[in-house]
Formats: sequence, C-alpha cells, structure tokens
Amino acid sequence: MSKNIKIKPEATKLHGKIERIANSLFRNYDKVMGKLGLGGRKGDYDDYNYEFIGGAKDNLRKKHYDKSLRLLWKAEEHAPWSSFKDCTKGEQELINLTKGSLSNEEEQELERITSDEFRQFLKDTYTDEQRKATVAILTLIGHGEAYAWMISTELLNEVKSTGGRAALTAQVLEEAKHFVVLRELIKAFDVEIPRLSAWEYLLLERGFKAKGLEKFFAMNILVEGFALSLFGMMGHMPGLKILRLFHLDESRHTALPASYFQEFPMTYWQKNNPIKKWRRFMLIIPALPILVQIEPYLATLGIDTFDFGGSMSRKILNLSYKVGFNMPITKNNFTKLLNKIFNTYCKYARRDHKNKDFLHSETTVGINELKVENDVFKLKGVT
Repeated sequence: MSKNIKIKPEATKLHGKIERIANSLFRNYDKVMGKLGLGGRKGDYDDYNYEFIGGAKDNLRKKHYDKSLRLLWKAEEHAPWSSFKDCTKGEQELINLTKGSLSNEEEQELERITSDEFRQFLKDTYTDEQRKATVAILTLIGHGEAYAWMISTELLNEVKSTGGRAALTAQVLEEAKHFVVLRELIKAFDVEIPRLSAWEYLLLERGFKAKGLEKFFAMNILVEGFALSLFGMMGHMPGLKILRLFHLDESRHTALPASYFQEFPMTYWQKNNPIKKWRRFMLIIPALPILVQIEPYLATLGIDTFDFGGSMSRKILNLSYKVGFNMPITKNNFTKLLNKIFNTYCKYARRDHKNKDFLHSETTVGINELKVENDVFKLKGVT
C-alpha cells in the first residue's frame, strides 16, 4: 500500500457526475421498459441493499444452504468403488484415521470473519479511508457474484452432457457460497456498502440478457475474469486470505469454457458471427469506465487502476480468443486500442504521465496464485 498515485481531483469529480447521470438514465429506462412489458431490468437483485429481492432471510439460508454444505457427502468415502476422487488430502487422512470428516476451510473462515475479534482486527489494521476503499472494491465483485449466481443457474439448461451439467451445478453452488461469504466479509468492515454503479449495472444486465452459450463469454470469461484478477490482487492483504480460496474457484470457472468447447467445439459461424462478435465487444466496453470508477479506491491502497486493468484485460482477451469468442478486431489490435485508451485518459487525469504498456502489467500477487493462472490458462502475455 505504498505506491503514490496522483490523480487530479477534477477528473474524479467529473467521472462521479457522469456516473450519477448515467445511472439514473439506465435505471429509469429499464423501469419504463419493464412497465411496458418490453424487457427492463432482468436481475431480481436489490443492489442498494446488497440483497436479492425479498431480503436476506438468513435463517432460511442457515437451515438449508449452510446445512446442505455441511452434510454434502463425498463419493470417495461412501462409494470407494467409484471413479470419484473428491476428498481433500486432509479429509482422506482423517477418514483413514477416524472415519470422521473435516469442516470445510471456507466454513472455518466464514465463522472467523463474523467474529467481533475480526472486526476489531480490520479497524486496527486499516485506516477509515482504506476500509472504505477496500469495501468499494470488494462490493464491486460482490454484486458481480450475485449476477454470476443467477447467470450460472440459467446456463445449466444451455450445456450438453452429464459432465457439463455437473460442472455448471458445482459452479452454481460455488457462486452462492461466494456471494454469502463475501457479503459477510464486506459487512465486517463496518462501512457503508455502495450500490451498483451505472457501468456495473450495464455490464451485468447485458451479460444476464445474453443468449445461449454467449452467457459463457459474459460470465465465465468477462465477469469471472474480472473477479479472478481482483481476488489474485487482494488475497495477500491483511484479513483477506479467504480471497485466495475464491481465486481457486474462479480459476476453474474461467477455465470451464475452454474445457467445454474441447468436448463440444464451437462452429466457425458461432465464433465469427458478426453480430455476436459485436455484442461481445459491446459487453467489454462498460468495463472500461469501471476502471475509472475504482481508480481513487485502488490508489488509496497503492494500486494503479490501469495496471490492474491491463493485467485483467490481457487475461480476458487471451482466454476469449483462445476458446473462440472472437470480436470485430484482432487480439493484437484490441490490445493496442486498450493501451491507447488507458494512456490517453492518464494524460488527462494524472500529472506528468508517461506512456506505459499497461497490457503487460501483472497485479496478481503470490506464487501459488500466479502458478494457478499460468497452469490453468497458459497465459504467457500478449502475443
């Protein structure tokens, strides 16, 4: 948290004003379209209160969802004759010794982060400004997890094969887990939780409304790629160790399209349909002002938003073109375009900015996290 990033205050104020106007326009348009029965907002999600419509209903969650996770049986234990190998090394050792079972690491972490001691730790570790900045960034992906939960549920009916549906079913469970656990973590910071910004709203609604396997691009590559990059960047920060577990989940989610299309390859037309190529491009565009939106928060934590954006964009573009989700311009030209956009903005918003190749930045921290991304995605940089 030591990097000093100087941002012109007038640039931040201007973006805030534009965002508020855009937010009002997007939401009011969807309200009118909804009343006319012509579409409108699809996500049944209350981002102002960080809840789905109907409220938290935590008692219902604890009685059923939490209990289901605790009672989730392992085939390796109960059907040793099968080909399933779904126990962790620790679980297998404990089964061999006591025929018992271990609590899931994420459940242990969830219990820890709801404690008063953890809340006090966050207050002692972070300044008020840093806590607000951290929550603003974590909530960005927290809202995204809500939509990922909804989108992955719809994707279940789009994939073929028992294995494909099993993979998506696991993702639905993990998205639900991410939402409820991340929500607890964010609340532990004891600061106001922001709503969806106009740009997030536009991105997530467009992704949710995408048709068929295009949802794979919207969620598993774009939204999950954003989440993977955030978790990889922040998992080393004090009190945020659980994000490393999220990072492992997201690596599987972002790898799923590549695995799926190896079994069921996309046709040439699916890859190169000009309308679909344009829609993919238009899905990415709202992600750019999000980088401006979180710029002051990341700067508070000593992170350059365009280093993060470049690192994230490289991975998303590499994976997108690798699996066949082509766009109207080549990957190399898209890379050059993003670098030009980032540098042009920085010349306006920052003092003494010098051109930089942001698309070669790397903001994921940790040997294990970098290895996961390299092993799973084979992301060697822009080529």
